[in-house]
Amino acid sequence: MKLREVYIRWIGIPIVALIADSTDGDHMTGEPFWYTFFISLCFTAVYWNGACFFIYRFRKMFPEISRTAKRLLFTSLGIIFWMTFAGIPVKLTFGLCTVSEAFTVDTNFLPFNFVAATVVTLGYEAFYFFDKWKEQFTLNQQLKNQQIRTQYEVLQNQMSPHFLFNSLNTLTTIIPENADAAVSFTEKLSEVYRYILQNKDRELVSLSEEIDFVKSYLFLLRMRYPDNLSVDFKIDSKYHDLTIPPLTLQMLAENAIKHNVVSKAKPLHIDIYIENGKSVVVKNNLQRKDSLDKSTKTGLENIRKRYRILGQKEIDVITSTTNFMVAVPLIDLLEERDLRFT
Repeated sequence: MKLREVYIRWIGIPIVALIADSTDGDHMTGEPFWYTFFISLCFTAVYWNGACFFIYRFRKMFPEISRTAKRLLFTSLGIIFWMTFAGIPVKLTFGLCTVSEAFTVDTNFLPFNFVAATVVTLGYEAFYFFDKWKEQFTLNQQLKNQQIRTQYEVLQNQMSPHFLFNSLNTLTTIIPENADAAVSFTEKLSEVYRYILQNKDRELVSLSEEIDFVKSYLFLLRMRYPDNLSVDFKIDSKYHDLTIPPLTLQMLAENAIKHNVVSKAKPLHIDIYIENGKSVVVKNNLQRKDSLDKSTKTGLENIRKRYRILGQKEIDVITSTTNFMVAVPLIDLLEERDLRFT
């Protein structure tokens, strides 16, 4: 938009200058046309570029839609001031007035300056609103598309024959040994699918909801690795109302189990905790598998893209010789609302 506006401005300046010179009649006083046109061109360029300075300056200071009234007020006042006084150097340069006349405000032009400032401000503001609407529409479409892809990937992974085979095989093993455990396993399996279906259209979920879901998901995995997988949650309840994109922790826990050895000789330990009150961290001891199943490598990239679309900070991925850690930002909806409407 800014690039197109620059082209329009520099094409429009000579056109407006020509119209102003033709309707003013100054070229009929004996001065050559090129001279009066050049003077008109200077006035138009000074006024138009000065107005753009105030428009972009206050747009940068008050970019939020909620501060539109303040932005319009300051922009209009700035343009009125500019159109009242900015022509003085041009007049003096071309000898169109004396010094004493230059600093005498002609009140006859004040209504014109007010109308011109209003028209210019509203015109630029209309384009600004349209660009903001188009930008928001594009972001919403991107987020919707990313959510669809996320839902597809997670549902595909969860409902793959491999996952179902392992789950049902575990359930078959548990039933004759411990009927109560088999019932618990079935309930947790149901909770996992219910959570995915209930949150398929949501951009964010509370941290407490995501934690409950991950616990159900990990319950199923611990049935497969009873003594080889341990998970430690260290999250104070004061952070439970903060939000993250749904299935984020599940994907990180799944990656940890998918890419690392989980055995009696090498048990896998996952820590999930809050860091600096700003991020939730999923950390595991690093013991990579020598050979991995074919991976789409979309887990972390999927999370990265969703955070970018939501306008949040990047996730942090840290690998050491002994640990692998991913920190994802927590989103405070109240704080986000205050930033938008202040």
